[in-house]
Amino acid sequence: MKVYLTFDIEIWCNNWEELDARFPQSFHRYVYGKSAKGDYALPKTLEILDEYGLKAVFFVEPMFAGRFGIENLAVITKMIRDAGQDIQLHLHPEWTDEIRPLLFEGASVKRQHLSYYSFDEQCALLDYGRKIFSQVDCHAINAFRAGSFACNRDTYRALQRCRFQIDSSLNLVHPASGLDLRDCLNFYWPQKFHDITVFPMSIFQDGFGKPRPAQLGACSLSELRSALWSAFDNHVQHFVILSHNFEMLKPGRSDPDPIVVKRFTGLCAFLAAERSAFDVSVFSAKEEIADRSLVPHSNPIQVGVVDTLKRHGEQILRRLLA
Repeated sequence: MKVYLTFDIEIWCNNWEELDARFPQSFHRYVYGKSAKGDYALPKTLEILDEYGLKAVFFVEPMFAGRFGIENLAVITKMIRDAGQDIQLHLHPEWTDEIRPLLFEGASVKRQHLSYYSFDEQCALLDYGRKIFSQVDCHAINAFRAGSFACNRDTYRALQRCRFQIDSSLNLVHPASGLDLRDCLNFYWPQKFHDITVFPMSIFQDGFGKPRPAQLGACSLSELRSALWSAFDNHVQHFVILSHNFEMLKPGRSDPDPIVVKRFTGLCAFLAAERSAFDVSVFSAKEEIADRSLVPHSNPIQVGVVDTLKRHGEQILRRLLA
């Protein structure tokens, strides 16, 4: 079974006021996460992956560079590229109205989700993302994830026009994801749509029967391990895990969250130890995905009650340690 460790790499300034004053501190927190215990944002993520010999997909959000300069984006992409990891495109179009000159007529109004943009506007945003990546020597951009998973039907038409090959924007449990696609696409397994190979976020049923995304910050290590084995036992071909550059940090701070750090380290150790079952891979255009690997699986991915109770216990502990 192929496992995809995917990271959404984003910079946020908490609000849209006083961006120039807020950006330097926000950049250092989200990119480095500097603390007395080390740099627990991108540097620690890359260090742990390297320690266990694992590859990951880094969906990097470049729109902020249209406001604050490509040299800031270059810091991020160089760090990831030097670590031998995969860089792909992530778009949060909330940045669109901050870019000058405006990318298209009507871009001056802040719109949060990609699905709020027309087909032509989405094409323009995808082209802009590729263009700005080319300025930092990232030319093999062939996979995409919409910010907040907020894709729609036009997104796949735009991806096809812009010659993308892979998308990972579907998330069953995210309220903004694929609202006009829920009657025609399956949100559980990979499929082809408008010639795009679509890899949804992996979803499992937790110990209480509730759907849960396979996200580092939202699951216990026990849940992630059990979900992976459940998927393997049910002959699932692809399993997509989500994290962010800031998930090993305490909310709003640069201090490391020891529980999430231990969780990520444990997940990487587990995947490295179980290579015979789990092939940790990347979304590379060079890797042809055969149609036979896109067959649906009939049984749900499930974890046990104890796995989920461990998550609840960790959440309580995290609040106490905050």
